[in-house]
Amino acid sequence: MKLVLFDCDGTLVDSAGLIHEVMGRTFDAFELPRPQAEATRAVIGLTLDIAIARLMEQSRVDGRITAMTAHYKTIFTSVRSEGHLQEALFPGIADMVQSLAGRDGLLIGAVTGKSRRGLSHIAEAHGFDKLFFVSRTADDCPSKPHPAMVVECCAEAGVDPKNTIVIGDAIYDMQMAKAAGAGALGVSWGYASVPALIEAGADHIAHVPADIIEWMEASHA
Repeated sequence: MKLVLFDCDGTLVDSAGLIHEVMGRTFDAFELPRPQAEATRAVIGLTLDIAIARLMEQSRVDGRITAMTAHYKTIFTSVRSEGHLQEALFPGIADMVQSLAGRDGLLIGAVTGKSRRGLSHIAEAHGFDKLFFVSRTADDCPSKPHPAMVVECCAEAGVDPKNTIVIGDAIYDMQMAKAAGAGALGVSWGYASVPALIEAGADHIAHVPADIIEWMEASHA
């Protein structure tokens, strides 16, 4: 049995615009300068409080960051409901996920810095809720690159990390995979550069979703 664990933001869905807008409004509410889009993209994948701390150039989460985290969560749904910023699937993702989900001896799941509520929204909106056998979110585990998300998913699925592949667009995904003893497959359509993914430990880079199927068949048949 093998296990494939997907990151969500930047891997399955293009959520950078929405995240940046919500983050900007959060900083506005606390009378702080809005972060640049590049800075926001660089922290996507971390749990929210850690991401805000990075944007604030702080090494720890203090009371203000905790309050900002709560505010972000409070306004996220209303900003998304405005309709001009959506969390759309990247082209080819739906077919790729369905293909993997239909294979014998293979389980799929999700490991994400999103909240449990956020992951559920994405999964239900795109029909993945019945395909993900296991998942871990920011509500369940420490922030990436801590290996807990992968280790716990492996334990729940009964699959050894060496038979597990983490697929993600962020250096944190690659670092998390390696820390857990799992394979790391980076995707180039997300928010980190290919050189950064390789430096973080990516075993392979997929440039389109179909590359994931091809690599799985060639390397993990």
